[in-house]
Amino acid sequence: MPRVQAWARRRGELLDDPAADPATVMASLADVARSNRLLGGRRAALAALQAFLRGGEAPVSLVLLDVGTGLGDIPLAAAAAARAAGVSLRLLGVERHPAAARAARRNGLATAVAEAAALPFRTGSVDLTLCSQLLHHCSAAEGVRLVSELDRVARRGAVVADLRRSVVAAAGFYLAALALRFQPVTRRDGVISVLRGFTAGELANLCRNAGVEAKVRRHLGFRLTAAWRPRGGRR
Repeated sequence: MPRVQAWARRRGELLDDPAADPATVMASLADVARSNRLLGGRRAALAALQAFLRGGEAPVSLVLLDVGTGLGDIPLAAAAAARAAGVSLRLLGVERHPAAARAARRNGLATAVAEAAALPFRTGSVDLTLCSQLLHHCSAAEGVRLVSELDRVARRGAVVADLRRSVVAAAGFYLAALALRFQPVTRRDGVISVLRGFTAGELANLCRNAGVEAKVRRHLGFRLTAAWRPRGGRR
């Protein structure tokens, strides 16, 4: 498996390139949103966020920053789930692709074009931070900086949702992507993404290297989440 992961990390993905063709980026992000809904990405992220939303301790209004928001499908689903729990979520996004940022804005997220490892927000300026399926695009050093940034800007809670590395999952994604008629670039990139993913121990260690002790959980669909209370956050 280490050789497979090393092979995958040498392969570039469309969403690694901020100068990629906007139309192709949008088509691929639409596939990613469908994959999130059908293959477990959205469910895993929402399950991890629930720990910071449920019960009487949650404020009635919170700000959620989604880093690498794509089309904004996961934070929009989070806002709907929060409403059911009596909590209002104000949504913010960060994207490195200008076309994706424009699409997220059209969907109702105030979205900045910026790098995830250098967030343009003050320390402790939002309640919750979320980063879904972005961490596996990063090198080890970049990943540590990203987790540190998620921790820095959040007051109440931080969540990373990503992929659990598996050859079986990669093959399963490819077959599902064929059946769902995803774009060829999405099929290719999706397989590479799964093979760039993490084990639970690797994700926990990455968070530890960033100075945070995260609770790492496995979810259906070969998904992982890491959730923690920020070091300077509310308890």
